[in-house]
Amino acid sequence: MTGPNVVVFGGGHGAAAALRAVRVYAGSITGVITVADDGGSSGRLRTALDVVAVGDLRRCLLALSAHDGPLEALFEHRFTVGTLDGHPVGNLMLAGLIDLYGDLLAGLEAAATLLDCVGRVLPSTLEPVVLVAETSTGPVKGQSAIARRPDISSIRLEPAIPLVPEAVLEAIADADQILLGPGSLFTSVLASVAPPCIQEALEQTGAKKIYVANLREQVPETFGFSLADHVDALIRHGVQPDLVVWDPSLGMNRGNVVVDVIEAPLAFEDRPMHDPTRLAAVVSPLA
Repeated sequence: MTGPNVVVFGGGHGAAAALRAVRVYAGSITGVITVADDGGSSGRLRTALDVVAVGDLRRCLLALSAHDGPLEALFEHRFTVGTLDGHPVGNLMLAGLIDLYGDLLAGLEAAATLLDCVGRVLPSTLEPVVLVAETSTGPVKGQSAIARRPDISSIRLEPAIPLVPEAVLEAIADADQILLGPGSLFTSVLASVAPPCIQEALEQTGAKKIYVANLREQVPETFGFSLADHVDALIRHGVQPDLVVWDPSLGMNRGNVVVDVIEAPLAFEDRPMHDPTRLAAVVSPLA
């Protein structure tokens, strides 16, 4: 397939939606996904196996998978009883592949082969990291705890300079277009670009950097935030978008945004989530 080289940064459902959009028009796709999650199944596996958080990696692999039948359903199936209660099968399979190959990237590559993925999913760090937020009452550690705070001023990682896959930096250098988001501002989008070498690579790249803004403020993490507040947070963390795409239909205030904004319908008609088809229609001509 011919088309632009596109890199998506973020985590969770937002990054998965962006990857589903990108596969409509991109020739090369790389998802760079935060692995700082410490809650739910991912958190339990981190504690038990000393692996990075695999839940968001699972979602994004499935977004690029050529399979939409039993295999995808199996990866998403979540146990509801016993010691496996709350674990999706895909999380266990990813953890198993990482353990089998003794290497995070090799395990992810094996999962991508199994799912017949049309692009790559890479972790933003090669080692488990802890997300740390500065708040009005001092530092708060852990993605789950940070997501419950309405007073976040900045985030960082521990260790401060984590190991980053060389393939991430190469993808940024080769990119024609970079999508930041959508997703939770501090705990997904900014967490995925927190390593200093990623920020340096984003500053040096010639790719067009597009922030796909959230549809509305996220309570409590970005309670009271306007679109301008979201963009300002990116800039404060060393990430300067060239353009913002945003759907104003859900009522979030715009504010005084310091970069160009394209307003367009991006949400599903029946639910407040990004529609990959609508998102692709807006961002594909910008590549």
